[in-house]
Amino acid sequence: MNWHLPEADDTPAAVVAREAAVWRPLAEAARELVDLCVMSEVDEDEVRAAHTDLEAAVARLRKVRRARTLGQEHLTAGRRRPWGNPVIGLRNPLAPPVEVTSEPGGRVEAAFRCGAAYEGPPGLVHGGIVSLILDQLLGHSVGAAGRPGMTGTLTIVYRQGTPLGDLRAEAWIDREDGVKTWARAHMIGPDGVTAEAEGVFILPRHIREQIS
Repeated sequence: MNWHLPEADDTPAAVVAREAAVWRPLAEAARELVDLCVMSEVDEDEVRAAHTDLEAAVARLRKVRRARTLGQEHLTAGRRRPWGNPVIGLRNPLAPPVEVTSEPGGRVEAAFRCGAAYEGPPGLVHGGIVSLILDQLLGHSVGAAGRPGMTGTLTIVYRQGTPLGDLRAEAWIDREDGVKTWARAHMIGPDGVTAEAEGVFILPRHIREQIS
């Protein structure tokens, strides 16, 4: 299940920009490190030396650890800054990251790159990663349409293998019925649509109470 919140981040813009300037380069370096763990061909001595360097970096970051996740902290503070999200998170090296653009009616799109760290079948993106990204896009779509919610069901149809490299994804609202919203999405590779998705999203109780 994927929980999509409508709240905006009320942190002053200058503070957000300063934090982003500090954490984004670290996440980008860690993301490249993940890719190189898969793709590097340096000799064993270089691997051991890199391991030593990495352990030193881990020791630095381990000095102070959050009691709660970024998502938990921002939820409590009434904010919407999903920096820990595994698809779009600025601070999460697992994220490609996917940068989503939204229209008020619920149409959203994104262009991104999936490298070797996301490989499932040889040369192709793992199907679970495809599903993860499409679920995120569907969530953005219902949120942009003013009907944010939790993923109730998610159906994926894989039309062809999704190749590693540059990709696009799009999502849009299909229909609404009471507290439920149906949205559709697809992943697009160089040879056309590779996967299609349909999600049913349930409007959360606190929003139902606000609009009732």
